Amino acid sequence: MTTVELPVPAAPARAVPLPRPHPGSGPRPAGRGRPQPVRVHLPGRTLLLVAGMPGAGKSTLLAGVVPRPGLRVLDSDAHRAALARRFPGLPYRLYRPLVHLLHRLALVRAACSDARTVAVHLPATATSTRAALALLAALTGRAAHLLWLHADPDEALGGQRARGRVVPSGSFAGHARRAVAVHARLRRGRPSGFRSVTLLDREAARAGLVLDTRTFGSRQAR
Repeated sequence: MTTVELPVPAAPARAVPLPRPHPGSGPRPAGRGRPQPVRVHLPGRTLLLVAGMPGAGKSTLLAGVVPRPGLRVLDSDAHRAALARRFPGLPYRLYRPLVHLLHRLALVRAACSDARTVAVHLPATATSTRAALALLAALTGRAAHLLWLHADPDEALGGQRARGRVVPSGSFAGHARRAVAVHARLRRGRPSGFRSVTLLDREAARAGLVLDTRTFGSRQAR
């Protein structure tokens, strides 16, 4: 599967069929067959949600983004690591809710800041979570963009085991069930409130991600 970006009009519109992949929409051979990173265009003041079920590879994808001034990348693992150092030996399940709370508070602070581009990862398999992020973007003067990282449940479970943190089975089952529906819905159209949608699978994500923050007509990224 390749990456497909769906441009979204500002005003509500009917769902549109998924366009055919076009050149430059996803990884493509470079040099000796090496794929190039996926490029997502984020001009102006933006908020990018990288979503997908737990273990899909969202943290890994964002970890490869090159840091630069004006870009804030938020990863809940930073809060987890800080709390693990503060409470050594305490099982993660006991402070998982606190990690989630701190991650969301950091998101609100970043969205309200003067950073031009904010990128955050959340499972966001629930419609309410995606709607809340789109609303936060609107309230803070940002255009919301969605990157959905698709993975089969077995792949996601493998990703969780590889990182050493497995989501409780009941919670994961809910994420997996909703993720299947979300992926199918995104292929048919677009969610309200988002300027663009990029669909990506784990194979395509291995090439990495580039956040292109150039505005049209500018000569260099900001």
